[in-house]
Amino acid sequence: MSRSESLRDVVPPDEKLVGADRVIAVLTELADHPLGVTLDELAGKLQSSKPTVHRALATLRRAGLADMTGRGVYILGDEYLRLAFRNLDGRPETARIQPLLEDLATHLGETAHYAVLSGKDIVYRAKMDPPQGAVRLTSVIGGRNPAYRTAVGKALLSSRLLNIKDVREWFGAFPLEQKTPHTLITPEALLAEFEATRARGFAIDDQENEVGINCVAVSIYLDGSATPAGAISVSAVRFRTPLESLVDAVPAIRETIGQRLGANALR
Repeated sequence: MSRSESLRDVVPPDEKLVGADRVIAVLTELADHPLGVTLDELAGKLQSSKPTVHRALATLRRAGLADMTGRGVYILGDEYLRLAFRNLDGRPETARIQPLLEDLATHLGETAHYAVLSGKDIVYRAKMDPPQGAVRLTSVIGGRNPAYRTAVGKALLSSRLLNIKDVREWFGAFPLEQKTPHTLITPEALLAEFEATRARGFAIDDQENEVGINCVAVSIYLDGSATPAGAISVSAVRFRTPLESLVDAVPAIRETIGQRLGANALR
């Protein structure tokens, strides 16, 4: 397949609808298996027949989006990775945000993230680990977490959910999942946290998403928008950098954001 062709061009006409859904499901499942996965395993995980999964794999292989490494083990293809990284590198926000994250990770010695709100989750758009000496966190670019239990999520939601009615309508059924003993799961607790976030100008995650991991986050505003485009966070393992130390670093984080993105990026 040439680079100008799309996935639509390699899907047989009788697979345009349901078949395309199968292809996407197989592609998504392959992404969860960086070391590879067999046809039998894919069929089991997708609860689909082996011939059906095999046809989807054939489509993906023709497009360069999947490869077979030998002995019937399938992985994502190099073309998929090329397209993904070309898209990421070409996004205007990447060129603007990545140097900022590099500054924060280097100067603070902790992991810096940029994340945006996607439905009720946050999605990590960029990440930078410190150059040396720190424990690497498990977060990945493109990874998702429920917004209510992350600092970046609370920073972004605090500008949207201003009262108890907003909170109840946004989240729906309560209580929410309590991921750790520290997770806030009631509308009253979340509203109080959003109010505190607005008052202090930054959000905190006090081991609410993962035991032993703390985080602070600051919303940023790009291109004159009245609503935050996303949030910058700094995360750390608690035994090395307690939450209090991260809070003390917030002025330095805001200063770095202002230097890299301009004063208008902060509110």
